[in-house]
Amino acid sequence: MTIGRNLTDPTRALAGADLEAGTKDPTYENIQVPEDFGPVEVLVDDFKIKRFAFVADDFGDWYLKASPWGPRIGQPGLLANDLLQLFTTRYAASRVVGLHTSEELWFDRPVLLGQRVRLSGRYVDKYVHRGQGSVVMEAEARDHDDNVLIRHRGVEIMRTQPGEVGGRGSAGGGENRRVTGEYDTSLPLVERLGRSVAPGMGLLPLQKEVTFEQMAVFSRLGEFVRNIHNDLVTARGAGLDVPILQGQQQFCYLAELCARAFGRNWFTGGWLKVKFIRPIKAFEAIEVGGVVRELEPDGPRTVIDLDVWVRRSDGSLATVGWARASVDSSSLTRAIIPSRSVTDRRDDVAVGATADR
Repeated sequence: MTIGRNLTDPTRALAGADLEAGTKDPTYENIQVPEDFGPVEVLVDDFKIKRFAFVADDFGDWYLKASPWGPRIGQPGLLANDLLQLFTTRYAASRVVGLHTSEELWFDRPVLLGQRVRLSGRYVDKYVHRGQGSVVMEAEARDHDDNVLIRHRGVEIMRTQPGEVGGRGSAGGGENRRVTGEYDTSLPLVERLGRSVAPGMGLLPLQKEVTFEQMAVFSRLGEFVRNIHNDLVTARGAGLDVPILQGQQQFCYLAELCARAFGRNWFTGGWLKVKFIRPIKAFEAIEVGGVVRELEPDGPRTVIDLDVWVRRSDGSLATVGWARASVDSSSLTRAIIPSRSVTDRRDDVAVGATADR
């Protein structure tokens, strides 16, 4: 079992080892279903948390000082890429030229500083859609008491030309509603849910500048992996002008937005599902936003549903998603909705496609 802060041990390079020796070519034809990955044991140390703070530009006090659980915790997306990349313990990471199309995570418990976390996963399905071979993986992270911390389900197109298929996605998804990137502008933006909140209210957005250095570190440059996210030659070989932002890194931005909105509730019951519909290039400035869609009482708690998105610098949506968590109903104050005429009133947000297949 691997023990370290990475999926693999890059220090083996000191002995001249071939770091991907014995791994398979990551093609659709080579994929077996079912196929198991792990277990891999990962140490959540100070460096891992600080490294993630750099790549995600997420320097919250809970991660660097102390948290409501006492010790520092990892950012919500800290293990997201580890779970996604588990398949590269059997398949050659530097020969992957794929495209992540959808991602789903469930957050059950916070990841604590100093924990040794056990990662395991399995390919559960493979299929061909529009001529592209996709594979579905499910994975999870558990602590040493066998408690589930985070669960993952992702879909990846294997061995494709990202420059040709990027941008085919749509803003619809498994939640049967389309994400438009719109909210009710007559209502104030909200940063944290649990204060004034109402359907249609937009979340105060996060502003991110995608630097190549952050992309490269997130996409495993430190493990000597070369891919379309951290290497210019590989990106151009895949039909791209420059490296593109890994979909999982966008997912982590959205998880940050949700953690800010829901607070500690996000780490003990949050759910986030996203679809990646357009690529984001290195050096772009992006906006990470969301809107409150529904509030549903559930005993002493209230379940809040969000639509979330990542918007590119040209105004188009790159990623769309759906998020959910519950909060203590006693902490909620319903926002007072200004009166509006029938003609200009919108229920929640405008419904309609913003990206077509």
